[in-house]
Amino acid sequence: MAECIDVPEARGRSGMRLVLTAGVPGPWGEAAKAVLHVKKIPFVKVRQEAGGENRDLEAWTGQTSAPVAVWNDEPPRTTSRDILFLAERVAPEPALLPADEEDRVTVLGLCDEIHGELGFGWCRRLMLFDGVLPHVDPASSSPAAAGVVRMGRKYGYDPAGVKSAKARCVDILRLLAARLEAQRAAGRRFLVGDGLTAADLYWATFAALLEPLPHELCPMPSGMRQMYTVTDEDLRAAAGAGLIEHRDAIYREFLELPVDF
Repeated sequence: MAECIDVPEARGRSGMRLVLTAGVPGPWGEAAKAVLHVKKIPFVKVRQEAGGENRDLEAWTGQTSAPVAVWNDEPPRTTSRDILFLAERVAPEPALLPADEEDRVTVLGLCDEIHGELGFGWCRRLMLFDGVLPHVDPASSSPAAAGVVRMGRKYGYDPAGVKSAKARCVDILRLLAARLEAQRAAGRRFLVGDGLTAADLYWATFAALLEPLPHELCPMPSGMRQMYTVTDEDLRAAAGAGLIEHRDAIYREFLELPVDF
């Protein structure tokens, strides 16, 4: 279990510090943890408050979101791609980006479709906001309400855009499912090539936004589990059974269970 500290203490440390949302197994944070776990890079957890002002974090990293990776006195890495590139440099083996250029481009493209702006995670988050924000009074004095409104604004929630967000999720799930099926038909276990890559790790962690791991492997508040679990027939059909099976296999063989957050 990684040590967990606050931002002021983290600023005085060296080594790898990973800013994570306190008490929440969010997919971006879990993906960053997965990369460091596979590469055996020791790190300390640094607390970020979901929806909070996070002023200490902003003073340190120039923004208020998680995850953030900080290595020694280097600049903070605040995007999933930058965190992956940092980890590849700090611990080149096992490589999560293939040496073959075509496979490397494919892996990076799939990763962006999973974690990037308007990717699967981004669009599922907009769908989650749509289930909450219409019922929140923006003038409420409640800290919880203020936090949700703040996050909605940060990530561009717009009720008119939710339909297109769902369509993007469907397209991305179909893409991943088709690729996995083609790989299996060729006798391969992974999304790209013959070995584990970042694409497998990002799908495994972001699959929580389709169907979370069982409670005994990833305990989470019942309300959060209900929000994460997709019941929409179009999304479930696009994913099929293979993508969840792949998630489970990656966790069993390569990642930490039960999930520690």
